[in-house]
Amino acid sequence: MTALLKLDADPSPFTFDPATTALLVIDMQRDFVEPGGFGETLGNDVTLLRAVIPPLRAVLDATRAAGMTVIHTREGHLPDLSDLPPAKLRRGTPSLRIGDPGPKGRILIRGEYGHDIVDELAPIAGELVVDKPGKGSFYATGLDEVLRSTGVTSLVVTGVTTEVCVHTTVREANDRGYECLVLADCVGSYFPQFHQAGLAMIAAQGGIFGWVAPSRAFLAALAGRPALPQT
Repeated sequence: MTALLKLDADPSPFTFDPATTALLVIDMQRDFVEPGGFGETLGNDVTLLRAVIPPLRAVLDATRAAGMTVIHTREGHLPDLSDLPPAKLRRGTPSLRIGDPGPKGRILIRGEYGHDIVDELAPIAGELVVDKPGKGSFYATGLDEVLRSTGVTSLVVTGVTTEVCVHTTVREANDRGYECLVLADCVGSYFPQFHQAGLAMIAAQGGIFGWVAPSRAFLAALAGRPALPQT
């Protein structure tokens, strides 16, 4: 029987069992995170998202060493765009739209170079990769069934972007009964104000959607040592 671990979090301590907890790495894809990808064509500063990679890599290494479940997601669409709603395709005024040829292949199309996860966080053998057509990780995927079949009841949520795919996934998970811990420095946004607001919304009203903590608190809990004080 695995011992429960506890860490300081907002709005209250978060308790979890590593045996029934999964690390969820959301959409750390080249199209979003690297120069020349879809995110940059929208006029965004991708360095704001790349700052997530070092702390997330440390968390990924630690969860792998602890034998925890690791799941990655990728947002993207079928080559024929049959799973792409017209409203999503036409949204905004980007210089390139989903499906258009770009520097890293067709934008957000499954199987293209830009659709895949950055090298620093690449999945290893045995780690599930969930391809999703929407913002949330549960919509039109088998993620819920996989989690339930493996006994996962808690999620440590990381990835991009805080206010879009991360927030949507946490809300979906909350409605399905999962307890979610969002690691504040392992999620990111092109808009710092949205990042801060998104984290505040998760922990508001006694944790309406979940808990928020820095990655150092999670790493310390896994290692069985006190976390460094927050600065």
